[in-house]
Amino acid sequence: MTAILPSTAATVNTGFLHFDCVGKTFPTPRGPYVAIEDVNLSVQQGEFICVIGHSGCGKSTLLNLVSGFSQPTSGGVYLDGQPIQEPGPDRMVVFQNYSLLPWKSARDNIALAVKAARPHLSTSEQRQVVDHHLELVGLTEAQHKRPDQLSGGMKQRVAIARALSIRPEVLILDEPFGALDAITKEELLNIWEEARPTVLMITHDIDEALFLADRVVMMTNGPAATIGEVLEIPFDRPREREAVVEDPRYAQLRTEALDFLYRRFAHDDD
Repeated sequence: MTAILPSTAATVNTGFLHFDCVGKTFPTPRGPYVAIEDVNLSVQQGEFICVIGHSGCGKSTLLNLVSGFSQPTSGGVYLDGQPIQEPGPDRMVVFQNYSLLPWKSARDNIALAVKAARPHLSTSEQRQVVDHHLELVGLTEAQHKRPDQLSGGMKQRVAIARALSIRPEVLILDEPFGALDAITKEELLNIWEEARPTVLMITHDIDEALFLADRVVMMTNGPAATIGEVLEIPFDRPREREAVVEDPRYAQLRTEALDFLYRRFAHDDD
């Protein structure tokens, strides 16, 4: 039976990544806007978490709090017991717009990150790290091309390789499958399996969340969005899409997610 945990359930600060009664309010010309409130979640090290919900449910707010780009108005976000107060190389974000340096080649975009975050490595070792991650995402042959010479999917691969090359403890993925030729879900899992960083991934797609995640965190609608339910995903790893989709538990999980999003928390504008 699927375990569904309400957001009101008590959480204990034993997770590697921990949200403790987190709220975020933004000032607006019309007064304070409460984006999220009372978010409680503990994520174990190496866990793959997908966050789904309608537009305006606070997914991006959670991303910014974990990355350190924003601070909570109430509560706290903790990594390995320490409050997250600013960005750092222990947390890397792969943005929807890739955020690559346009005048640098794919290789140089990755190499720059490795040099900055892993200066203790020799030049030869840094080169090996870059080579390995280019191969990992299938870009060895395109390594000397600049971003304007790459497709959207290839740019996404560079961004993922750059993020993983510095060995972050937390990898934050913001809708990573937007490009038409994007990296496949199976490829992403294979890449993740190598180092198994803790992953927090934002998505609108129920099917990709069920295939990728250890748990799927479902957000209620904003304003004042919070965690509505958490689906525990029971499929063993490594995973194959065909086997997962044919598992009768997959249909049950999908029905529960659809019921949450499109009946209990339907969103007219989504």
